[in-house]
Amino acid sequence: MRRVSLLAANDAHSADGVLSEAAASAIETLLEQSLTVPEPSEEACRRYYAAHEASYRIGERVRVRHILFAVTPGVDVTALRKQAETIFLDVRCHAADESDSFAKSARVFSNCPSGAQGGDLGWLSAEDCAPEFARELFGHLEVGVLPRLVHSRFGLHVVEVLEREPGTQQPFEAVRAAVAMSLRQQAYVTALRQYLRVVAGAAEIEGVDLDAAATPLVQ
Repeated sequence: MRRVSLLAANDAHSADGVLSEAAASAIETLLEQSLTVPEPSEEACRRYYAAHEASYRIGERVRVRHILFAVTPGVDVTALRKQAETIFLDVRCHAADESDSFAKSARVFSNCPSGAQGGDLGWLSAEDCAPEFARELFGHLEVGVLPRLVHSRFGLHVVEVLEREPGTQQPFEAVRAAVAMSLRQQAYVTALRQYLRVVAGAAEIEGVDLDAAATPLVQ
């Protein structure tokens, strides 16, 4: 950055690795100058909307129950995952049984207070959930025990969707700005990765194998 006069030569390196305000600003300016992020076309926006229509519903709700295997300090994550996978396979295999093995397993194994109610979380909207949990529940058509463990900041979940209310589909015209923003973000991430690979390819570093490239950016 000093080579392109974006950062003063006397800007000191921080001992704790935290960038100075000037350095952070210089990085932002360098990326603005170096990255070309194309504006998404109308056709690209409509294609993206058509492929992700479920993401643009409002008022969608799901009735859910889960079994939480909480990741807490000191927990053996490998053993926890094995336990979660065992219970997951058990409730999937007995999903059609009248014994309700899901509720029984939730009462025995779940680290969530809902375990006392068989894991029942009631009706949820996307706003009620952590984002990573909401991504697994909303915008899908699945009903029943989900065919995968759900990962969240709280741990691993065996999840069963009992009912869905699909909500209302928003027309393209109402969400075009949001669609365009999603495409811009994707293009920015792609351009940034390409730029970093080219920078790595030009760097002279010993003892570290970087995912580098010698070619210019591909837009």
